[in-house]
Amino acid sequence: MWKYIRQYLFTAVIAGLFMVGEVLMDLVQPGIMSRIVDDGVLDVNNGGVSNLHLVWMLGLQMICLVLFGGLCGSLNNAFVHFSSQNIGNEIRKDCFRRIMAFSFPQLDRFGTGSLVTRVTNDITQIQTFVSLFVRGLIRTSLLTFGSMYFMFRLNPRFGLIILCAFPFLVGVIAFCLWKANPLFSKLQMQLDTINAIMQEDVSGIRIIKACVREGYEQLRFEKANGELVKTQLKTLVIFAFMNPLANALMYMAFTVILLAGYFEVENGTGTPGTVMAALTYTTQLLNGILMLVMLFQNISRGLTSWKRVKEVLDSAPELMDGAFDGATGAKGEIEFRDVSFAYPGSSRNVLSHINLSIHKGETVAIMGATGCGKTSLANLIPRFYDAGTGTVLVDGIDVKEYRQEALREKIAIAMQKSELFSVTVGENIAWGQPGADDMSLKSAASIAQADSFISSMAKGYETAVAERGMSLSGGQKQRVSIARAVIKQAEIFIFDDSTSALDLKTEADLYQALKQSHPDSTKIIIAQRIASVRTADRIVVLENGRIAACGTHDELLKSCRIYQDIYHSQIGEEAQSA
Repeated sequence: MWKYIRQYLFTAVIAGLFMVGEVLMDLVQPGIMSRIVDDGVLDVNNGGVSNLHLVWMLGLQMICLVLFGGLCGSLNNAFVHFSSQNIGNEIRKDCFRRIMAFSFPQLDRFGTGSLVTRVTNDITQIQTFVSLFVRGLIRTSLLTFGSMYFMFRLNPRFGLIILCAFPFLVGVIAFCLWKANPLFSKLQMQLDTINAIMQEDVSGIRIIKACVREGYEQLRFEKANGELVKTQLKTLVIFAFMNPLANALMYMAFTVILLAGYFEVENGTGTPGTVMAALTYTTQLLNGILMLVMLFQNISRGLTSWKRVKEVLDSAPELMDGAFDGATGAKGEIEFRDVSFAYPGSSRNVLSHINLSIHKGETVAIMGATGCGKTSLANLIPRFYDAGTGTVLVDGIDVKEYRQEALREKIAIAMQKSELFSVTVGENIAWGQPGADDMSLKSAASIAQADSFISSMAKGYETAVAERGMSLSGGQKQRVSIARAVIKQAEIFIFDDSTSALDLKTEADLYQALKQSHPDSTKIIIAQRIASVRTADRIVVLENGRIAACGTHDELLKSCRIYQDIYHSQIGEEAQSA
C-alpha cells in the first residue's frame, strides 16, 4: 500500500501534526481544571478564599485551548479526507486498469460479483482504514499513553491503578479481534456472492419472469443474504461483548481512583482538583480505549480488504504484449498452422490440428454443430485466447508478437450477443470508431441495414439506449452491433453468428452491402444457417474441433456428408423441389 500512500504522504503527515495539536489541547485541560478548582474556587493553599480573577484567567485560557484544539481537529479532518480519498481513487483506477487488461480466463476466475465488490466496497474499506490509521491511531495512542503519563505526573498512585487495569484491557481487545478477524474475509466473500446474484438476476430478469422463477431467485438471494447477516451478527456479538467488558474494567479503575482520591483528600495528602483531574484523565483514557477497539476493528477489515484488492493488482495479465506494431505489407491474411486449443483448466482440446489459410478480401464461412469449436477458432485471431500448440498468423506475423492493441485495431467483431451501452444509438455505433462524424455513422448503419429503423425513432441517432439495450429488439441490437463493427474500416471482419436474429432478406442485403463497401477486407462468418453462408467464397465445416471439409457451397453439397445433413435438415423437401 506504500506505493499509494507515499504519493500523499505530505498531506498525511500534516494531518497527523494537526491531530497531535488537538490531542495535546485535550490533555492539558484537566490540569488547568485542577488549578481552577484548587487555586481558584477552593483556594486550598490560601485558607479557602476564592480567587475569581484566577478563575477568569484560567477559564479564558481553557476556552482558547479548546478553540485551538477544535481548529486543529477540523484541519486534521480536511487533510485526512484529502489523503484517504485520493489514495482510494488511485487504487481504484489501478484496479480497474488491471481488470481491463485481464484475459477472459482471469475474469472468469475472479467472477463479476467479486470484482465489483473489490473495486467498490473493499476499496471503501481501505479508504476508511487509511483515514482511521492517520487520524484514529495517532489520537488513540496519544490519548491513551498521554493520559497515563499525565496521571503519573499528577499522582503516581492513580497512574499505577490505571497501569494495573491496562493489561486486562489489552487482553480483552486482543481476544475479541482474534475471534473476529477470520469473519471479515468471510463477510467480503459473502458480499461477492450477493453481488454476483444481483448482477445475474438483473441482467436476466426477462428470462426469470418468462420462466416464472421470481420465487426461486428470491429464495436464492434470501439464503445468500441470510448467510451474510449471520456472519455480520457473529462479528457484532463479539464486539458487543468486548465493549461492556472494556467499560467494566475502566469503570472499576475509575471507582478505585475515586476511593483512593477520597481517602487522600480526607487525610490531607490530596486535593479535590487533583481527584477531578485524575477522573477526567481516566475518562479520556476510557474514550481512547473504546476508540482503539473501533480502530482495530476497522484496521482488521481494511487489511482484509487490501489483501483482496492486492490479489487483483498483483495478477499479471496472462496474455503478454509483443513488440510488433502491426505495420505490414499484407492486409487481412490469416493462417492457422497446426493449431490445437483447450480452455484453461480443461484437458480436452476444443480445436485439434487446425490448418487453414484465409486470403485478403476472401469471405470464409465456418459451420458445424454446436460445440464444435467455431467461436473458439475465431477467438484465436484477435488473441482473446492463446493457442495451446501451433501458430496463428495475421498478415504473416504470429499474433503473440503483436501489441494486442495493434492487432485488434486490424479486426472488427460483431457477436451474437449484442452488448450495447446506456448511451445514444449514435454513440454505440461510434464505439467502433471514436470521433466518427454523422455521415460515417449513417453510412455504417446503412450497410448494417439499421439506418431505416434508427431514422424512424423520435430522436434518430440521438435516441438513448436503455441499459443492456433493453429498449431495442434482438434484430435491432444486432444491426447496431454490426454497424459498430462496420464503421471501424478494419482489415478483418468477424461475424460470430451476429445475424441470427435477422430475416434472410435483411441478412442477404447486409452481406451484399458489406461486400460492395469493403471489397478488400477479409470476412469470417460464423453461422448456423445455410442461407447465411452459401454465397461465401469458401465454407469450412468443423466436426469435434477438426476441419472435416472446406470448399464452396456446391462442392460441399457433393462431397461433405455433414454439410449435406445440415443442408437437408434446414432446406428440406422445399429446396429440393425448388
